[in-house]
Amino acid sequence: MKDIDNNLLSALETNWYGLVVSLAVFAVLFLLARKRVGFGTRVIIGLVIGLVTGIFFQYLEFETNAITTFGSIYVSLIRMLVVPLVFVLVLNSIASLTNLEALRKIGIKTFAWFLGTTGIASIIGLLIALLFNPGKGIQQAVPEGFTAREIPTFSQVILDLVPSNPVNEAATGKVVPLLIFAIFVAVAIIKVGSKKPEAVKPVRDLIESLTAVLHQVVKFVIRLTPYGVFALIAGITARYGWETLQELGSVIVASYAALILHFVLVFGGLVLLVVKVNPLRFFRKVYPTITVAFTTRSSYATLPVNLEVITKRLHVSPRIASFVAPLGASVNFNGCGGVWPAIVTVFTAQVYGIHLSLTDYITLVLVSIISSIGVAGVPGPAVISTTVVLTALGLPLEGLAIVAGVEALIDMGRTAVNATGTSVTALLVANSEGEFDREAFGRDDDGDDVLLSPV
Repeated sequence: MKDIDNNLLSALETNWYGLVVSLAVFAVLFLLARKRVGFGTRVIIGLVIGLVTGIFFQYLEFETNAITTFGSIYVSLIRMLVVPLVFVLVLNSIASLTNLEALRKIGIKTFAWFLGTTGIASIIGLLIALLFNPGKGIQQAVPEGFTAREIPTFSQVILDLVPSNPVNEAATGKVVPLLIFAIFVAVAIIKVGSKKPEAVKPVRDLIESLTAVLHQVVKFVIRLTPYGVFALIAGITARYGWETLQELGSVIVASYAALILHFVLVFGGLVLLVVKVNPLRFFRKVYPTITVAFTTRSSYATLPVNLEVITKRLHVSPRIASFVAPLGASVNFNGCGGVWPAIVTVFTAQVYGIHLSLTDYITLVLVSIISSIGVAGVPGPAVISTTVVLTALGLPLEGLAIVAGVEALIDMGRTAVNATGTSVTALLVANSEGEFDREAFGRDDDGDDVLLSPV
C-alpha cells in the first residue's frame, strides 16, 4: 500500500501541470457546450488549444502523460463501440433488404468506388512523389533494430478473413471475420423471411431495437469528442519536435500535398460532378469525421462518428450508411493503401539510387489496388500495403524504417482521407439508389441538435 501511495505521489509530482491544464481546458469546453456553441466549433477549438498546449509542453520539456491518458480513455471508449456496431448495423442494413439482388447491387457499387478511388490515390501519390523528389539528398540511415514486417501468405490472408469462432473474433477485435459472419446471418434472415416472414419478425425487431440503443450509446461517447481531440493533439504535438520534421520534411510535404490533392480533386470532383451538390457544403458537413479521424488515427475509432455524420448531416439513408461505413473502415484505404505506398516507393528508390521504369509505375498502381483488398483486417494496413509494393518492385524494405520517425504524423492525414472516402462512397451509392435526401442536404441545419447535442 505504501508503494502505491509513493507511486501516486511521484506521478502527481511529475504530471500535475498536465492534469491542471487538462481540467482547465475541459472546463472551458464544458462552458462552451452549456452556451450552446456548436459541436463542430468546439472540436476545432479543442484541436487548436491542443496544438498550442503541445507546442508549449514540448518547448518546456513537460511530461504529457496526464493529458495523453485522457486521450487514451476517449479512444478506448470509442473503440468499445466498434464490434457491436459493425455486427448489429451490418445485420440491420442487409436484413432490411427485401431480396439478395439489392445486396448485390449495393455491394458491387461500394467496392467499385473503394477500389477505383484507391487506384486514383496511388497515381496522385506517384505523380506528387516524382515532382517533390522526397528521397533526394538523403543518406541511407536505417534505425538500429529495424525488422521488416512479414507479409502474410495468400492462404493466411484468406483464412484470417474466414470466421471460425465469432465469439472469439469479437473478443479479439477481428472486425472483418465478424463482418462476414454478420453478412451470413443477414442473408439467412432474408432467405427465411421470404418464405416465413413471421418466423424472422422477432429477430428483425430485436435488431432494430439494438440499433436504436447503440445509436444512443454512440451519442453519449461522441459528445466527448472535443475533450478527446484536445488531449490527443496535445500529446502528438509534444512528442514530435522540430528536428524530426526537418530531417524528413520533404516526405511530410509530399505526402500531405498528395492527400490534399486527392481530397480536393477526387472527393470534391465526385461530389460535384456525380452527386451534383456543393463540395464546400459537403466538406463542412463531414469535418467532424475528418477531425476525429485526424486525431485518433483509426478508421475503426472514427466509425461511430462517421455513421452519425453520414446519416444526420449528409442525409444518406441508414440502410446505405450501415452497409458502407463498417465496410469502409475495413477495406477503404485511399490514404494508407494508395498515396502512402507510392510516396514511400519513390522515396526508397531515390535514397538507394534505384531507377524505376514505366512498367514499375504501372505495377505499383495495380499492386496498391490489389493489396488494399488483401490487407483488410490486418493490423497496420499502411505498413503491410507498402511492404507488399516494395517487395513486388524488388526495393529494400529498409526504406520503411527511414520514414518511421514521421509516419505517425502522416498517418493522421492518411486516416482522415480514408474516413472521408467512406463518406463520399456512401453518398455516391445512396445517390445512385435514390436514398439521398438532396433537399435536407441543401439546408444549412447540420443536425447538431439531433446528432451531437452539448454535454
